[in-house]
Amino acid sequence: MARFILYALCALLALPAQARDYRYSDAHLHYVDFFQKSAGMERLLKEMQARRIDHVMLSGIPVAKMWHENEPKRPRYYAGDDAPVYWYSATDYLIADALKGLSAEQRRHFHPFISGFNPSDKNAAAHIRRLLERDPGLWHGIGEIFTRHDDLTALTHGEPPRANSAALNRVYHLAAEHDLPVMVHSNITSKRERNPLYLQEIEEPLGEHPDVRFIWAHAGTSMEIHRHQEYLEFLLPQLERLLSTYQNLYIDLSWTMLEPYLLDDQGAPDPDWVALVERFPERFMIGSDVVGRFGNLGNHLQAFDPFLDALPESVAHQVARDNFVAILPEAVRQELD
Repeated sequence: MARFILYALCALLALPAQARDYRYSDAHLHYVDFFQKSAGMERLLKEMQARRIDHVMLSGIPVAKMWHENEPKRPRYYAGDDAPVYWYSATDYLIADALKGLSAEQRRHFHPFISGFNPSDKNAAAHIRRLLERDPGLWHGIGEIFTRHDDLTALTHGEPPRANSAALNRVYHLAAEHDLPVMVHSNITSKRERNPLYLQEIEEPLGEHPDVRFIWAHAGTSMEIHRHQEYLEFLLPQLERLLSTYQNLYIDLSWTMLEPYLLDDQGAPDPDWVALVERFPERFMIGSDVVGRFGNLGNHLQAFDPFLDALPESVAHQVARDNFVAILPEAVRQELD
């Protein structure tokens, strides 16, 4: 009965909010796909302008999919066949070149993150430092760092990366030195374990690097996990605990979080998740997680509107746009003011 009342209240709260006019930040966007191809800046800018998207986290893809000699047809996605993927550092140069072709005013809307490194390689921090020195002020963050990532991990050359590796500890120290937020993809569990099997891997860095602002991609979920486990019952209580304990944790609510967590199968906001975001109004942001194609970018972000409408209006605008901007380096925020 209590849960029914909460659902009814959420529905009532959402009624007057239909007229809200959101502006968005996309906190999770890949400019290229797994073959390092992109629809291009012109297409991205057009979509941003048409769909009220003010700021975009711009990341490459840290791996490239191999078209294997024995495959007659080029795969369309990393999971298209059994050919491996390999770490691809040139992805950051593709991002840099795309940005350098823009006007100063256009560049204000983009926030590039460095991603092209092997998280298991202790040389990674040195590579990132070289990029920072090559283009001072260009980079606004680090990530998306691929660690535990379903079948992608199994297809990747080398040892499976962990968010708490010695190599990434070096990266986190560098991030703190340069005031850079870090986005990490680290699955909270495997496809079959109905417990937070890998939680320690993301929790250790949170405690050991309190000066680093960590963005947890999809809150540790993935579509592959959901195919085997429709709903992770432990996810919400674990997030509540982590957010209470670590002030440097931020949650990327990109597409795998929309259903089955934020919205139910009828499209109604889940009151427990509404309550969690209300309790931590500055710690959540939304993202599209598109890869190299931008035609549906606005639709991905506007899909969150029913959930945003269930939040207090000031909190909804924070989640839709402002929270992402708030975690950027102080020098960047000062330029945007």
